[in-house]
Amino acid sequence: MTIFNYTRPTPHSRLRRLIIIINIVTFLLLIAGVFAVQSSREGLVDERLTGVEEQARIVANTLAEYATASDTRSINVDDAAPLLRELLAPTRLRGRLYDTDGQLVIDTRNLLARNIVQTMELPPIDGWSRFKQAVAHVYDNIIGVRPFVKLAPYFEAGKNGKVYSEVDKALEGDTSTAERVDEQNKLVLSVAVPIQRFRAIYGVLFVSTEGGDIDDILRQERATLIMYFLLAFAVMLVSGLILSGTIAEPMRKLAEAADRVRRGRTGRETLPDMSYRNDEIGDLSQSLSSMTHALYDRIDAIESFAADVAHELKTPLTSLKSAVEMFSRATDDKSRARLLEIIRADVKRIDRLITDISDASRLDAELSRETSELVDLSRLLETIVEVYNLTEHPRGVKAVLDLHLPPDALVIGRNERLGQIVRNLIDNALSFSRDGGIVTVSARAEYLLARIMVEDEGPGIPSDNLETVFERFYTE
Repeated sequence: MTIFNYTRPTPHSRLRRLIIIINIVTFLLLIAGVFAVQSSREGLVDERLTGVEEQARIVANTLAEYATASDTRSINVDDAAPLLRELLAPTRLRGRLYDTDGQLVIDTRNLLARNIVQTMELPPIDGWSRFKQAVAHVYDNIIGVRPFVKLAPYFEAGKNGKVYSEVDKALEGDTSTAERVDEQNKLVLSVAVPIQRFRAIYGVLFVSTEGGDIDDILRQERATLIMYFLLAFAVMLVSGLILSGTIAEPMRKLAEAADRVRRGRTGRETLPDMSYRNDEIGDLSQSLSSMTHALYDRIDAIESFAADVAHELKTPLTSLKSAVEMFSRATDDKSRARLLEIIRADVKRIDRLITDISDASRLDAELSRETSELVDLSRLLETIVEVYNLTEHPRGVKAVLDLHLPPDALVIGRNERLGQIVRNLIDNALSFSRDGGIVTVSARAEYLLARIMVEDEGPGIPSDNLETVFERFYTE
C-alpha cells in the first residue's frame, strides 16, 4: 500500500540538464558570433570613411598653405607633388589633384616616395590559389561589403575629374564622400575636399582607398562569424548524436522489447534494464519493466485461478458422481439417506464455490473499472475501530488502534474496498479472540509503503497452514 506523500524523490534530471545546456550553449555561440562581427561590420566602413576624410582635410589644408599661387589662384605642381608623396604614401591612400576646371594635375599612383615599393596584385598561378580566389570572389559577390546596400561601380575617370560626383561638388566648395565597388566587387571609398585659401578654391584633392583593404578586414571578421557558425553547427551535431544515443536508441530498444511482449512468442520477455540511468529514460525503463512484470503476474494469476476453480469443482463433482452411482445400488433406507446427505453437501459446496467464483470475478471487474482516489488512512482506521467499539461484542472483545503514521498520510486506493479488507480482518480476529480479549489494529509508514496489521489474542493459525491459508478458496 503506497503512501501518496512519500513519493519517489524526483532526481535532478541529467538528461534534461544536458539538453538545456547544449541548446543554450549553441544559442549563445550564435549570438556571440553575430554580435562580435555585426558590431564591427556596421561601424568599420563608416569609421574608415571618416578617417579618410580627416586625412584628406589635413592634406588639403597643407596644400592650400604651401602649394598654391595667390596671384593665379592655381596649384603649384612642383610644391604639391612632394607634399602628396610624403603625406599619402605611408597611408596606402591614392591621391589625385584636380585644378579648378576638374582636370587631373597629379596622381600619386605615378609618384613613388623614397623606400616605397608600389605593388600590384597578379593573377594566381596554381590551381589552389585560383580556387581560393574564386571562392572569395563568390563570397564577396553574394555577401558584399554592404550586404543590404547596392553600391555604384567604380571606374577610372582619366583626366576629367568631374565625372566623379564628389569632385564636382568639391569644386563648389563642399566636401563629399562616396562608396563604390570595383570590377572585383571590392569596396573603394573616396573623399573629395576643396583646396581653399581665404574662401578661394584653388583645386580639389580627391583621395580614395585601394580596392580590397576594407574587404580584407571584413572578410576576416566574416571568417570569424563563419567560425562561430561552424562551431555552433559542430556543437549541434554532437548534441544530435548524444541525443540519438541517449534517447532515440534506448527508446527504440524499449519499443522493440514491448513489441516482443505484445506478440508473446517467447514466453516471459525481459525488457532492457536501464535503471542505472538517473534520468527519464531510466524511469521509463523501470516503469515498463514493472508494468511487464505486473502483466505477467496477472496472466499467471488468471491461469492459477482457472486451475484452482477446476480443482475445487472437480472434487465435489467426483464425490457427487460416486454418490449418485452408489445411490442406485443402495438396498436400505439408511444407506440412501446417508448418500442423499453427501449429495446435498456436495451440491452446497459447488454452489458456494460458484458464488465465490462469481464474487471474485465481479470484484476484479469492479476494481478494474473503479477510479482510485486519495484515502486518508488514519481517518479510515479510526472510523472502523470506533464503529466496532460502539457495538458491544458478546464476548467482550475490544478493538484498539495503534497508529504510527504522519498526520497527512494518504494512500492511493478505493476507500470502500480498503475498509472492507480491514473489516474482514477484524471480523476474523474477533471470531478467534478469547473472551475479554483485545484486537489491535496498527499502521505504520515504511518508506513509501503503509503497513496495516490486525492482531488478536487467539490460538493463531496452525503452523501447517501458514502457507495454505493464502490459497484461493481456503477453508478450515
